[in-house]
Amino acid sequence: MSSEQSLPLIEDETPAGGFAQRVCGDTSSLDRKSLTTLQINVGKLCNQTCEHCHVGAGPHRKEIMTGETADRILEWLAASDIPAVDITGGAPELNPGFRRIVEKTRALGRHVMVRCNLTVIFEPGMEWLVDFYRDQRVEIICSLPCYLEENVDTQRGVGVYEKSIRALKLLNEAGFGPPGDLLLKLVYNPVGAHLPPPQQALEEDYRRELGERFGVRFHELFTITNMPITRFSSYLKVSGQRESYMDLLRSAYNPDTLPGLMCRNLISVGWEGTLYDCDFNQMLDMAIGNGRPLKLWDTSPEDLLGRAIRVGDHCFGCTAGAGSSCGGTIA
Repeated sequence: MSSEQSLPLIEDETPAGGFAQRVCGDTSSLDRKSLTTLQINVGKLCNQTCEHCHVGAGPHRKEIMTGETADRILEWLAASDIPAVDITGGAPELNPGFRRIVEKTRALGRHVMVRCNLTVIFEPGMEWLVDFYRDQRVEIICSLPCYLEENVDTQRGVGVYEKSIRALKLLNEAGFGPPGDLLLKLVYNPVGAHLPPPQQALEEDYRRELGERFGVRFHELFTITNMPITRFSSYLKVSGQRESYMDLLRSAYNPDTLPGLMCRNLISVGWEGTLYDCDFNQMLDMAIGNGRPLKLWDTSPEDLLGRAIRVGDHCFGCTAGAGSSCGGTIA
């Protein structure tokens, strides 16, 4: 076991009342208990520039996973028994190797989830996308930060709401959403420096509003807390809300979220093949490793079990209230 693995917590920010200090009173260790999901971030290229984006993605970002890196990740995946692969970005569909990554992962018999911003469906040259999703039977997890047009366009850009509704209708027509078994899930992010409302109640609101107004159907809604990193962190600083938002997250800390944190059964690999405990750590360059970043192909799934999770004060975002993860609330 490496020296890093033997540590109960690894903290990158250590102010008084920091996350590691807070957690130590509630658990003896924060480590990876299982490995059920490989999350692949194929790069930061995106057709949108969203205010809340923790990746800082946009149309001019040059960080894009190469075919060689993708092949090495797929070889590693083939040698493992990890059942699920979560493909994200940016807009992952804009990566030139996206189709091949999905096809080869599905050929391995793994469940594939794609984080889709919906509007990418209407980008030039993406006319094939909806049929491809259907044929590969992927699970689509779509960002729709509100069921109201004004809120969505404020957070994501003018016209995004209208395009998102059109995209959801196309996905419904292709068989995604109830009563079919092609999974279509939505993601809510708060507009501004607030915690999400209760997930179940908000899901009922989404289902009613989108159903009655547009006939849109979906399987599940995830509420995700805005993380105080990258672009959203800049917004908080400019608006003078950084400290008050961090105080909100700290005051809402819930130890019941600790067993279900996504970093305890997920591993995140970046566009260059570097390993991270989660996508948020990835955006902060908090790589797994002892002095140097660890590449996915330089380790094994077994080596990643029992390894201490790197933490910082941004982790209060995942443990506030009912908790937050790529799969919504956790407590």
